[in-house]
Amino acid sequence: MNPAPVIYCVTVEDTSDNPEGAAELFNALELDFSSWRDEETKHVRHTVYCADADAAAAFCERLKTELIPMWREFGVVLEDPRTAEIKKEDWAESWKIHFKTMVISPRIVVRPSWEQYTPEPGQHVIVLDPGMSFGTGQHATTKSCIAAIDRFAAEFPAGQTPSFLDAGCGSGILAIAAHALGCAPIDAFDIDSDVIPIARENAQINGVPDSELALSVSSLLDFKPGRTYDIVAANILSSALIEGREHLVSLVKPGGILILAGILTTEYPTVRDAFAALGCVELGNSTEREWTGGSFRVPAF
Repeated sequence: MNPAPVIYCVTVEDTSDNPEGAAELFNALELDFSSWRDEETKHVRHTVYCADADAAAAFCERLKTELIPMWREFGVVLEDPRTAEIKKEDWAESWKIHFKTMVISPRIVVRPSWEQYTPEPGQHVIVLDPGMSFGTGQHATTKSCIAAIDRFAAEFPAGQTPSFLDAGCGSGILAIAAHALGCAPIDAFDIDSDVIPIARENAQINGVPDSELALSVSSLLDFKPGRTYDIVAANILSSALIEGREHLVSLVKPGGILILAGILTTEYPTVRDAFAALGCVELGNSTEREWTGGSFRVPAF
């Protein structure tokens, strides 16, 4: 039996502030390459395709000794070049190895559509594939939000359904998780109009009826739903959280829960203090890598 055809390549990690610079330089060398980017972590990997194993080894060596040191002067920072082989039949599917089923919280599991998972009793499985919009469960900020939603939704008495708002919904994963955890009604918004159809499609895939999830395009300060919510989750930039803190707190029912994420750990004390000044009491926080999220009780007045 003949061995499966193989594609020879060189992979390199890109930690530049502007990863497009490397693409321009690869183009200038007339190389055949592709770039993979994680929309949540912004991690970038370039793959240069070569004619054979010898060509791949030669280009890898050239990267190490010549191109990487030279391109650093242009702000292009490449690291860890290495040769690799990909079976041709696996090439189109190879990016999927970066996305696995994840148990996010005691009751929420997120899996991509190509993986199988048998849930434990009490677990809810969300099916979500990576795409253009933020929120697949891979990112620390998404995970911390889901864990907090699970915690506080479980604290409501049996028969009482907490209302929920997802501020900056992206893929809709937080709203979908809230629905699985029994929240209702559920509203969600995002400033990016392109993600709303994606969030709607993801919700439908996961069995959330259109009538049970209201989606809208809005900035935080412009969002005026005419009601307040038992739980509000806001996974947005620290600067937006601080700027919109008074309006954000006004969206939470007195004594309700406010979940904040999208915050660099170095910025978390500033965000925490800004909300504490409004009477919000921190109930807990979690840190993963460089990100910290916190949960707060809004004052009951």
